[in-house]
Order: sequence, then C-alpha cells, then structure tokens
Amino acid sequence: MPKIVRVNPEKPDPKTVDLATKIIKEGGIIIYPTDTVYGIGTNALKPQIILKIFKIKRRPLNEALPIAVSGLNMANELAFIPKNARELIRRFWPGALTIILRKKPIVPREATGGGNCVGLRAPNHPVPIAIIKKCDLPLIATSANKHGEPNPVTAGEALRQVGENVDLCLDAGRTEIQRPSTVLDLTKSPPVVLRIGPISVGAIKKVLGEVRVQPIS
Repeated sequence: MPKIVRVNPEKPDPKTVDLATKIIKEGGIIIYPTDTVYGIGTNALKPQIILKIFKIKRRPLNEALPIAVSGLNMANELAFIPKNARELIRRFWPGALTIILRKKPIVPREATGGGNCVGLRAPNHPVPIAIIKKCDLPLIATSANKHGEPNPVTAGEALRQVGENVDLCLDAGRTEIQRPSTVLDLTKSPPVVLRIGPISVGAIKKVLGEVRVQPIS
C-alpha cells in the first residue's frame, strides 16, 4: 500500500506538496483529490510512466488520458489554443470542464491514445494546482478507478481500486462535486459535448453559440 497523507483541501501543507512533487519527478504515481473525483496521476510528459497508468486502470491503450494543468499558460505549452478555447478557459477554469484540443508535439502519443488531440483542464482544487505549480509539470488526470468502475469521491474508494499500485495517496476528504467533468471537443465544428457534467450544455452555448451533444450509446 502507498504512503497515505491527510491534506488540507483548502491550504495544503508545503511539505506534503514537496513530497508529491518529489515522487512525481522520480517517476512515481499518486492518488490526489480534485474538485470532481479523485485522480491518479504522474508526469504527463513521460511515456513509460503513462503506460503504467493504463496498466493500473486496465484501460485500453487507445483511450486517451486527460491532463491537468495549472492554467492557460501551461495549456498553451501542450496544445493549440483557438480563440473559442480561450473564452471557455476564461469563463470556466479552474473548474469542471475538460477541453479537447489539437496537441503539440511535446505531448506523448501514449497519453492521447495514439491520436493528435489532448483533453486539458485546470482543476478547481488547491491540492493538484499546488503540485502542478511546484513540479512545473502537467499531471495525468484520469479518475483513480479501474476501467468501467465507479468514480472515487473519497481517498478510501480510490485506494480500494488502485491503491496497491501507487506510491502516495493524498486524502483531502470527500470531493465537492462528486461527478466527472464535462468534456467538450473543440476540434469539431460545431464543438461537441462528449460528456455532460457539472458545466451544463446551456452554459457552454452562452459562450460558443452552436454546440452539439454526442448521443449516449
């Protein structure tokens, strides 16, 4: 089992942030809280470590992993940010909106399921933001569960599913929103909502105008 550390969700202890940073920079994997659900993450720029996440989650390699960033500046390093994306970022980041964009070469194809697009979001939670800023690295931001299993909203739920394969678990109590982020594909015209979450289709339409919703299969 990993080292488990309680962390203040509003003001994480700098020593805890330093510990998480050290583990990530050394190629380790952590469970961490976000505003939506608990995530399992590592350095999003290292292909071999990313592949470990797929193995832990039993996730098909062709299904892309979302990436957490600290904000617009880091997002701009990873993807091409069109005007409509900047408007969404100004309105909804940090927050529960994952935006799919054309990736830049720095993003490993292992993270994108072999594709040319990447899903980015800035979590509205002090813990991951502090870690990302301290690392100066984007984090894999997939949910800390086995593929197809319920999304964890507590550290305990995450530990039961993937705990034996990670190095550190940061326990900040139950997540606030307790449901995954809205996912919006801006590489399509008009943009397509792939998953409806806390950010409503109506709220997105107020920013973008026309938006399609992918039918549930």
